Parts: sequence; C-alpha cells; structure tokens
Amino acid sequence: MKMMTTALTAGVLAITPFAVLAEDSSDPIVIPIHNWSSQIVMSNVVGQILEEQGNAVEYVTTDSQAVYESVRLGDVTMELEVWEGAFGASFRAAMEKGGIVDVGDHDAVTREDWWYPMWTKEACPGLPSWEALNDCAAIFATPETGDKGRYLDGPVDWLKHGQERVEALGMDFVVVNAGSAAALWAEIGAAEADKTPIVVFNWTPNFAEAVWPGEFVEFPAWVDGCDKDPAVGPNPDALYDCGNPADGYLKKAAWEGMEAKWPSAYALLEKVNFTNPQIAEMARLVDVDELEPDEAAAEWLDANRDVWEAWIN
Repeated sequence: MKMMTTALTAGVLAITPFAVLAEDSSDPIVIPIHNWSSQIVMSNVVGQILEEQGNAVEYVTTDSQAVYESVRLGDVTMELEVWEGAFGASFRAAMEKGGIVDVGDHDAVTREDWWYPMWTKEACPGLPSWEALNDCAAIFATPETGDKGRYLDGPVDWLKHGQERVEALGMDFVVVNAGSAAALWAEIGAAEADKTPIVVFNWTPNFAEAVWPGEFVEFPAWVDGCDKDPAVGPNPDALYDCGNPADGYLKKAAWEGMEAKWPSAYALLEKVNFTNPQIAEMARLVDVDELEPDEAAAEWLDANRDVWEAWIN
C-alpha cells in the first residue's frame, strides 16, 4: 500500500494542492473492508484521498452486519456502503442505541433480490413473477435439491432471509448459500455456457448487469414492517413474505465522535457521493479486470478526477 500511495501522489493526486489539516487527530481513521468488490474499492478510494490530506488510514476486515455495532462503539470510524435491503435493520438498530450517525445518501439507488439471466426467462416465460418462478421450480432442480428448485443466495453473513421467504410464500425451492460474491459470478458464468436456467441473489449497482443482462424476480412489493410484523404482507403468519425495496438507499455512516476528532475528514465524508455507474465501474476493475483493490482505486481516481476534486476544493 505504501508503494501505491507513492505512485498515487506522483501521478493522480499530486497536482491538486492538499493541505495537511492539523486539526485532525494523528490517530488512524479505521475503514472497514467487507466481502464484495465495490465496497472494498470504494473504501480504498476514500482512504487514498484521506491519506493525501495527511490522515493516517487503517483498513480492517469486518463482518458486514456487525460493523454497525463497531462504528457505534468507535472501533471503526465509518461505513461507506449501507445498503437498505441488506443492512438497513442492523443500521437502524445501531442508530437506536446511539453512537452512530447517518452521514447522508449516495445518489446511487440500490436493489438486492433474487435474479436470473435472460436465458432463464426463455425456459420459464412467466417470469419475472414469483408465482411463475415457483411453477417452474423443477427446471432449477439439482442433485442436491431433489425435485425442488435450487436458489443460490448470498453469503450467510449478508442475512438475505432467503429461507424465511421460501417458507413464508410456500415456495418449492431449497436455499443454498454462496461462499462469496465471486462464487455467485462463477455460478452465472458456468450456467451461461449451455444456458442452464439459474436463479441467484444479485444486486445493483455492480458490474454483472453489464455482463449478463437479466431481471429481478418480482415478489410481493416491499412494505415497511414485513420483516417485523407478520400481519404485514400476504402471509399473516410469517415475516419476509415480500421482496426487498426496489429503490433502496445507499447511505454513509460514521462514529459520532468522528466529526470532533477528524473534522476535515468528516467534512470530506459528507461530500462523498457515488452514482450507480461509478460504483459498477469500481466493481468491474476488480471482478473483470482483476486489479488489486488499491490498484483499482488508484485507476478509478485517475479516471474520475472531476468527481472527487469537487469534494476537496
């Protein structure tokens, strides 16, 4: 990382006059790293800007749900990707306890849900309806699922509640969890060769939508409370009987002590704002171009000077 920072100083950021902001603490700003590419690259993008402003930055691998408790306690300084569908509940729980602040939304709009590539629709023409998907469950069967369809959900720690949804809606599917985001992409890529019907967890923004055209499954529309109150949603006896928000937020969060300890860094965080295409590009640099995250961040900064220079001037 030291080598990358030196190269960045010499090439990407050197012509921009950064002041070393003495009012910021010399303690490291701790940025969490999770297990999907856009978050890792985005964290490096912001971290490299902070370093050029004279701040010390430390990256720490952190569970994507537990991180909100870590931010609340000040063990982690910020979180750059708070996805409403995946992490809204954990974020709200931390906010209720206190110690964590909402630092605003990105322009990006998120969606996370069951998804299929378009060749799957040829085998199940009633899609994107979830009822049609369920009627076609047999075409998704594998040896491990018997006569039921196989749905590949995200990693366990993403807490996508696929199993609860299957049970709440009486679906003929078995939920299998992928070990990582990379495993999801590998599954889609393998199915592409002979156009095997497949349904997996996916989200936007990420690079996959440009590589594999597809659609999200349309479940009963998200209504506030369907994850907390069985009476909300079509099944009065179950939670998670609805889809995820179709236009979810992507927020930033910070430890409530950050503004006082690192005022200039906090001012930057308030201005940080990414769009869907910008975030998808960050993921592509790692997942398609196979750059290391710090290299991808440096390349993204070089190609998007107009975006981030506005945050620091």
